[in-house]
Amino acid sequence: MQRGRCQVSENTRLKLLSREQAILAFNRRVLAQAQRSDVPLLERLRYICIVSSNLDEFFEVRYADVLEASRAGAGDIDRQYIAEVVKQSHALVDEQYQIFNEEVGPALRQAGILILNHADRNAEQREWVTGFFRKQVQPLLVPIGLDPSHPFPQVANKTLNFIVRLGGRDAFGRDNDIAIVRIPRVLPRVIKLPAHLVEPGTQGFVLLSSVIRAHLDELFPGREIQAFSQFRLTRDSDLDVDEDDVTDLRLALRSKMSTRQFGQAIRLEVVRSCHEDLSDFLLEQFGLNRQALFQVNGPVNLVRLTQLIDQADGDELRFPNYQPGWPDSLPRGGSMFEHLRHHDCLLHHPFESFDAVVQFLREAVYDPDVLAIKQTIYRTGNESVLMELLLEAVRRGKEVLAVVELKARFDEEANINWAERLEALGAQVVYGIVGLKTHGKMMLVTRREGGRLRRYAHLSTGNYNPKTARLYTDVGYLTSQPDLTADVDRVFQQLSSLTQMRSSRQLLLAPSSMHSQMLRCIERVAESARAGGPARIVVKVNSLTDEPLVRALIAAGQAGARIDLIVRGACILPPGLPGQTENIRVRSVVGRMLEHTRVLYFRWGEAEHDEVLYLSSADWMNRNMTRRIEVAWPVRDPALRQRVIDECLVPYLLDGKDAWIQFSDGHYERVPQTGHSAQQALMALHGAVI
Repeated sequence: MQRGRCQVSENTRLKLLSREQAILAFNRRVLAQAQRSDVPLLERLRYICIVSSNLDEFFEVRYADVLEASRAGAGDIDRQYIAEVVKQSHALVDEQYQIFNEEVGPALRQAGILILNHADRNAEQREWVTGFFRKQVQPLLVPIGLDPSHPFPQVANKTLNFIVRLGGRDAFGRDNDIAIVRIPRVLPRVIKLPAHLVEPGTQGFVLLSSVIRAHLDELFPGREIQAFSQFRLTRDSDLDVDEDDVTDLRLALRSKMSTRQFGQAIRLEVVRSCHEDLSDFLLEQFGLNRQALFQVNGPVNLVRLTQLIDQADGDELRFPNYQPGWPDSLPRGGSMFEHLRHHDCLLHHPFESFDAVVQFLREAVYDPDVLAIKQTIYRTGNESVLMELLLEAVRRGKEVLAVVELKARFDEEANINWAERLEALGAQVVYGIVGLKTHGKMMLVTRREGGRLRRYAHLSTGNYNPKTARLYTDVGYLTSQPDLTADVDRVFQQLSSLTQMRSSRQLLLAPSSMHSQMLRCIERVAESARAGGPARIVVKVNSLTDEPLVRALIAAGQAGARIDLIVRGACILPPGLPGQTENIRVRSVVGRMLEHTRVLYFRWGEAEHDEVLYLSSADWMNRNMTRRIEVAWPVRDPALRQRVIDECLVPYLLDGKDAWIQFSDGHYERVPQTGHSAQQALMALHGAVI
């Protein structure tokens, strides 16, 4: 015991890795996908776009919070730390454009996909582009020449703009020399040229920024264009609502959304050729210092190149179409309720079809014996067959409770719209608990069977979104277990009535019991290790940044437990340090699908009850454990538990194609390529590539 206390003391002094730098490291792994020759070409471009989108959110949310914490005097965030994060951000962006310009761009040209600048376009193409500009673009542009009566216009978050320095005098004889052109979002950012304008076997595209750049002089007749640049501003996009001071959260959020586009300026992007006086002028206008300036070697918003991916022909340049299989454990015909009365069912998405979840809800909606449906709504999207089914359930007279998370970041408007539609028909809609996001994914169906009521539940690690269910790996669980479904019902009762929840039998709930139970599981493994018994932990999550859980894992490793952490994104635990974390291994898998499954495995003895496995909606982050409603549930059926181990853990520990190994300084290296891919193996097991 003395040795254990000494190691725990050393553990508390062990410096953990930076969360922000861990996020950037994850994006380097995503960007590395764009360099893989075994990835189809348009998918390589998509990974570049994904990194741009991820970095947008990083600056809008995480980096904005870091700056705010620094201004508030947070002890562990200083100017030097911020400067290092910015330095690494600049390096990542430079690498991103280098890969686009030197690897993916040339490969696109070789494949006959041409992104034509003005200098590349022939006379016929230029004539077509001029016509497009004059008919489709120019009528929507409003150039603003700056003077005291024409102040610098409001620039919305992540919009495309031009700054222009003009020579000569304006129509009234004045020498105001700066103009701003805002580009409406309704204009396409990538335009495909008609087939007759390009060589056979090729596809021609022009970027909207190139179209406007070639015709800037038409926007300022009689003036000389001396210098210009695209620019794009990233703003703080968190919706700040004091929930303790509002009477209707939905109305408060809707009013706040109108100003989200104009939050605090965070980052300024300009093209590398932008004259210094123009970039300095923009920095001054937005109140930014030079470290916020990103000078890029190409278009200022690579994420918009997804429009090229969508328009380009060539199935061979994309991942082969994958058709998920129907779950073997569920009947295609007959009643799902009849089946679930006798068997729990595990659904592994996207390898098994999400249609099974849709079918579960559809059967509940149209079954006259179903009396009530309760569901949490976090990210469903603007179009959702599940939400339409809930609306139909209300029309059919069923009791519907929808717990809508209005503050699901960037999905607020869609969720508010669904909440209003459900309320208009008579559904009971609540918005969770003040100060806590409802992130747990639960659906509960109550059915009259004979002379009693029986509950059926669906729990999931992922959202009720059929679109992302084809792109994200997640596990769903269908059950009629009385104790587990009763726990789910208690959670819904607490979310709607705000009453104290009675202790649950199986379900772990954040922020009440989940964190402490996870710490207790880790400690039991550590105790077994100190006693010389079996001691094993395997955790698969998206992020590992909660310091108490990290410290507990380190202590268990120091006690002798073998620990494997499969962390897709940010991980602040430094593995492999001799004498401190040498029993802990961290790997990240980045493949075709986005890894999203949360699986928590602990073994602290030889008996069957000394092995536990939880599935969870929660990542191991402080916000998930303390500021969100989350659920975790045990998989007690031995066959289903083994299936989770065989499909969600073991293949990822053996992955030799998409996996990366983390080192103690936070950098990652790809594992030696052995040809095995966990995702490809699971695709082959459950579905078919078409």
